[in-house]
Amino acid sequence: MKIVVVGDAGTSPEFYANTARALPYEDLTVVALEWKLPIEELQKRFLNIELNGPEAEEPPEELLREVVDADILMVHVCPVSRRVIEAGKKLRMIGACRGGLENIDVKAATERKIPVFHVVRNAEPVADFTLGLMLSETRNIARSHHAATDGVWLKKFSNSNYTTTLSEQMVGLIGLGHIGKLVAQRLLALGVEVMGWDPFLSEESLAALDKRIAVKTDIEEVFQEADIVSLHIRLSEQTENLVDSRLLSLMKQSAYLINTSRAGILEEAAFIDTMKNRSIAGAALDVFWEEPLPKHHELLKLDNITITSHIAGDTVDAIPKSPKLLIRVINEYIQTGRSDFLVNL
Repeated sequence: MKIVVVGDAGTSPEFYANTARALPYEDLTVVALEWKLPIEELQKRFLNIELNGPEAEEPPEELLREVVDADILMVHVCPVSRRVIEAGKKLRMIGACRGGLENIDVKAATERKIPVFHVVRNAEPVADFTLGLMLSETRNIARSHHAATDGVWLKKFSNSNYTTTLSEQMVGLIGLGHIGKLVAQRLLALGVEVMGWDPFLSEESLAALDKRIAVKTDIEEVFQEADIVSLHIRLSEQTENLVDSRLLSLMKQSAYLINTSRAGILEEAAFIDTMKNRSIAGAALDVFWEEPLPKHHELLKLDNITITSHIAGDTVDAIPKSPKLLIRVINEYIQTGRSDFLVNL
């Protein structure tokens, strides 16, 4: 059994390899590779992959050689293109431990019937941050701070007619996967009512959810009824521009939209119109269609939105320790044949 792991400046290949050795196979050979780029260059290449897919960057030549007889391939941000997958004649599993799956050609893997596992390396930090954005936007925390540092002692805000405690609001979660469930746990612990929608979870996974979560079969119900809608669904062909003008028009004027998932889930033009027309009370975003957000972007002119610079998952330990979660997931799949982190097949 040969396992190839590819680390980088953010995730140590040595740590990745040592973690992979915990898999329950005899005669295990682990090959540790590194996508050798300085952190600044890695971030630039990573952004290109996020925008343009796994073919946008060349994989390391070492990977193309080592994957030929590999059984399992696990990466962080390294591109796993169709070329890599076709080179891996013996591949039986692919895993990634990062926020999205833009660096994996899932379609090519599915054609080969290779299961792809995806764990969000920073699920706990993102869940914490999402809760923080809800409080910051609905109670004007960041807005008040910004005004105070400019010498303005604000007492009235664009949403002043709607401010209330979090426990008085119904939160709707679009996506009940790993992060969605963690956000729900935090909200339920604070006495907040939670509803959710996720057509991609198995019946078994839905049945295992906390019974206090009101699971909806129609996404329209969530947008109509929730006071805060928070997006936690994977970006794919099926979910790109999922939240469009139609869904946004269903929201209450007193409602808020939170996005710590992927910008592409939200239709940009429709969202900007919604915010400019004050059709909802406010929004908070940590992800954008172009990053950094251009200086003259229309959203920067508005007073009804909280903007952060894609930092929801940034903690000192989230990225380095992410392989441990992936290995745990693959281990469980080997033992049970099931996994909520399997994204294809």
